Amino acid sequence: MFLPFPTPAGPPGVRGRGAMTPAPLRRVGLVLQPGFSTLALAGVLDSLAAVNALQNDAVYRSDCLCAAGGPVTSSAGLQVLTQAWTLATDWHAVFVLAAEAGPTDALLSTQLSAWAAQGVVLGGVDAGAAALAAAGLLDALRACADWAQLDSLAEAYPAVAWASGLWEIAPDGQRLSCAGSTASVDLCCAWLAAQHGERVGQELVQALGLKGLRPRDERQRAGYSERRGAGSPKLAEALALMEANLAEPLPTEDVAQLVGVSRRQLERLFKQHLDTLPSRHYLALRLGRAQRLLQQSSQSILQIGLSSGFSSGPHFSNAYKSHFGHTPRDERSQRALAWRGTPTSGDTP
Repeated sequence: MFLPFPTPAGPPGVRGRGAMTPAPLRRVGLVLQPGFSTLALAGVLDSLAAVNALQNDAVYRSDCLCAAGGPVTSSAGLQVLTQAWTLATDWHAVFVLAAEAGPTDALLSTQLSAWAAQGVVLGGVDAGAAALAAAGLLDALRACADWAQLDSLAEAYPAVAWASGLWEIAPDGQRLSCAGSTASVDLCCAWLAAQHGERVGQELVQALGLKGLRPRDERQRAGYSERRGAGSPKLAEALALMEANLAEPLPTEDVAQLVGVSRRQLERLFKQHLDTLPSRHYLALRLGRAQRLLQQSSQSILQIGLSSGFSSGPHFSNAYKSHFGHTPRDERSQRALAWRGTPTSGDTP
């Protein structure tokens, strides 16, 4: 199936007291790499289309690009017709969409450097930030990519501060990056809000049917199989060990030894990929298990605490309250009230 672009340009002009004044046109190029995420592309396109109806400062028009033009196939098998990026166009911004950080593309690096010299805003979606990094355009900056790509990207481009959050915008607003899937919507909402004001940003979030803009540093949630099959194999082994030993937690030194790395190396892996320490992540896993048992089982609070690796009832209660903001007993009470259909007081969900 072929999907032609560009998208409609949107409102024709700016409303004023007199005649209609043409709104400045901002062209956004979307460089598609084979296997790009259809969902990530849709997030960018929908955001640009929605903002056209919410403000009169500018009209956004998007065009899909590749080196020579022609169809590019997404990971879902959708073929999108593109135009050659060598065509003379005054781009306001260019996003690179890629599912994997492949070999360095010298032609793309040259083109990105040329756009950067012209002052074009450059963004990377999913693994698209790898193309910007290969051109040296992210050195000394924070950048995001899909969780599965972070390990290889950190090794290939150590001058970039790779973050495990959802999206990043450089302080000068000239470099953008985000994780895959729907993170492209969060990035575009934040970027467009910075250009057109907080009110437009809030209306854009509502127009796209979102509850709110997810913060840039919200951690990506890798699935159970993804944690084992992608990223760092050593990290995957450590996570598997932790999840298999929740009732009797292993010391960090033991986890590191069983995985075959030093404690310092293990802590570096957790900090790089999950932005936390092994001990904190382990504690969060145990408390998450305890929360599920409190909500779904009839075991006593003490039994749940002991089976989640806590030495006593008070130890469990204090750790639980510190993590969730309320005690295990409060969790049980709220669950019981919900089952009976009794409203709780205050705004506690």
